[in-house]
Formats: sequence, structure tokens, C-alpha cells
Amino acid sequence: MQDQDQHQEDSPVVALQQATPAEPVTPAPFWIRLRRKISNYWAFIVIAFMLGLGGGYVLGDSDFAARNGNLAEENVSSPQDVSISAQLIEQINPPDGFSIKVMYGDLGPQLLAAGAVDYDAYVEVYENAGQPLSDEQFAILTEGSDAEIVFDRDNAYFLLNFFWALGLANENPILTDGPMVEYSEGQIERFASTGGWSIAAKPINELYASAKILPLSVEQQKRVDEVAQGVYRPCCNNPTNFPDCNHGMAMLGMLELLAFNGASEDEMFEAAKYANAYWFPQQTLEIALLHKSTQGLNFSELNSREVVGPNFSSGSGFQAVHQWLTENGVLAGSSGGGNSCGV
Repeated sequence: MQDQDQHQEDSPVVALQQATPAEPVTPAPFWIRLRRKISNYWAFIVIAFMLGLGGGYVLGDSDFAARNGNLAEENVSSPQDVSISAQLIEQINPPDGFSIKVMYGDLGPQLLAAGAVDYDAYVEVYENAGQPLSDEQFAILTEGSDAEIVFDRDNAYFLLNFFWALGLANENPILTDGPMVEYSEGQIERFASTGGWSIAAKPINELYASAKILPLSVEQQKRVDEVAQGVYRPCCNNPTNFPDCNHGMAMLGMLELLAFNGASEDEMFEAAKYANAYWFPQQTLEIALLHKSTQGLNFSELNSREVVGPNFSSGSGFQAVHQWLTENGVLAGSSGGGNSCGV
């Protein structure tokens, strides 16, 4: 029993859970902070290959598992780890997708009406990326839809930009009274999530938090505030209540939508766990690999609040995960890098 207790105390998962949360970092202006702004999705595909998850994922290749199983061999140190990685890829990005149990409704038309999206520019981004909008996505944007929102391997990029526009345009105290204003120095467009949104129909300083798309009750706002403070992304050390990059702003938009539709905090954290997994597949794979290697847990079994929290999903938290996997021979070698914060 004593040996078991000692093993638990020495667990890297326990150590990371007990670590001091990362301090938020005041970002540089977006034109400095973005080492390279992605102007089309092919650059994202290149990054995906570099990170070992392959173009099949982002393009929705039907042979995704086989292609990424081969790529996984380059990032782990043993046949057993290759097998585990292949299984975890299927868990973090389920082939059938993950539903957040909310419909699109008239969000698309509202975003167009608010000037959050310039229709022609939005369509052009996807055409230039080699991923033209589907008929369903055209309808979501222009007519609205009663379809349930489901994250999958085909639409993760679409949802990232869709929720980014929503988070940026919707009037919310997190944007008007929070760190974005505090650190903007009077130039709200200085962030990647604001100045980096290049496909709006109006100037960013006019669009920012200007539309009452999702008016929240006091209780709903309380849930958004609570969850936003606890959801991080691996590209930086800032929580979602400081949405200074596209992933943070998109997450804020999704959390507002969930709260508006009555989701509980637990449901919001679970949705955030899978949204991060589709937006940051390589980093989430490593987080899942750490828990599987040390605790034998599948991704679905992991506590959502802990997975998306600062000790695993912040920039410094993920780097600690990556370092442990590398130093202990689980990873053969990987960049451990992040995704860009551009459209």
C-alpha cells in the first residue's frame, strides 16, 4: 500500500495537477505576436504534417486512421506506443464527431447582419484553402439551420472561424470589462483575435462586442465567467476570459452559445475539451498519451476541467507534458509547437 501511495505521489499527472497555475501573459501586438499569419488553410495542413497528425485529418480523408497511424510511428518510441497513439487519435477526434447538443439556428444570418463576416471574403478564404464551403455551410451562413452543431474532421476549421466571428461580435462583459480592455492600451485591434480577423464587413473597433446576438441572463453569464476562467489553449498561458487569439475568441463564442441554450458548467467544460481536441489535435494527443501511459485512462474518461485547465492545456502546461513524454522515452521526437492564430 505504501508503494502504491508513493507511485501516485510520483505520477507526472499528479505533479502537474498540483503545479501552480500559469500566470496570464500580456501579449505583444498581433503583428509581432503572429510569427506567421495563415492566409489560407494549406499552411495549417503543413503544420499538421509537421506535428505528426497528417493532412488526412484536416481534409477529412476517409483513410485518416491508417495515414495517421503511419505518422504516429515517427513520434513514439515503441510498437506499443504506436498502437496506443492510433487508439487515442480515434478517441480525441472521434470519426463520428462530437455534438455540443445545440443547433446553429440563425447565428449565420445574424453574423452577416452584424458585419462580423464579409460574405465574399469569407467564401474566398475557404476557396483559397482548397476547402470551399459545402452547400450545408452556405445555408448555415446565409439562411440559418436547425442542424445540431457537431465537431468533426471535416468542419473543425469552419467552426473555428464561425465561433471566432461570434465571440468577437457578441456583446459580453468579458470583452467590454475584462483583460482585453485592460491590456489593449486603447487599441482593441492590437490582438490576434481582433486585428487578425481580416474578413469582417466593418472596422474591428466598430464590430468588437457590438451585437446583442446572445444576450445572457445573470445566471448564464455567471456560468460563462466561471468556465472561461478555467479553459486554456496550448498556444499561450491565457484563459478564455482573455481571448487574445482566434482559438480563445472562438472558445468564448462557443461557451456563450452553450450557456444561452441552458448548458451546465460540466457540459460546457466537456464541449471545451473536445473543441480543443479538434483545434489542437497534436497537443491533445500528447495530453491523452500522458494519462494513458501513466494512469491507463482513455480520453473520454479524463476529467474535462483538469484536461482544459492550466496544468495541461496552457502553453506552459503543455510544454511540461511534452517534456515529460520526451524525457521518458514515450515520444521519439516532436516539435511540440502550436497552431497559428490567423484565419
